[in-house]
Amino acid sequence: MRKEPAIETTSPATLTVLSVSPHQEDHLSLEAIIGHSRWTLLKADKLPSAWALLQAHDIPVVLCESDLKPGTWIDMLKDIQGMPTAPALIVTSRLADDYLWAEALNLGAWDVLPKPFDRSEVLRSVKTAWQHWRYQIQVPALPLKVMTAAS
Repeated sequence: MRKEPAIETTSPATLTVLSVSPHQEDHLSLEAIIGHSRWTLLKADKLPSAWALLQAHDIPVVLCESDLKPGTWIDMLKDIQGMPTAPALIVTSRLADDYLWAEALNLGAWDVLPKPFDRSEVLRSVKTAWQHWRYQIQVPALPLKVMTAAS
């Protein structure tokens, strides 16, 4: 069996991804996809347990099932948007249609991934979400350069 190549995150630290889904098969599928990388997968089956993990860990990327019962990905988005370093939210769904994609992006989600998961799409989406998150937390730390107009 061919060994999968390691995923390079260009970060000295491990990238932590939170999977929020009531479906155990979602967590197992994501573990199989990112298991060969330096990434760490945390799992929650409901919003309260996801929120507890978000409070306890520095999590840059959240993959959230669209329908959590009770709750939805929109509830998760509202919860994380108030955080000082809000993670990027990727919505997952078996019914990932144009409507869900447009709604998710318009409300502030990073991406929508259809299920069953495609390895390359998951890796691409998580990596770009992490890069966006990292950029967002680095930009405020950069000193502003004031330019003066030539008189």
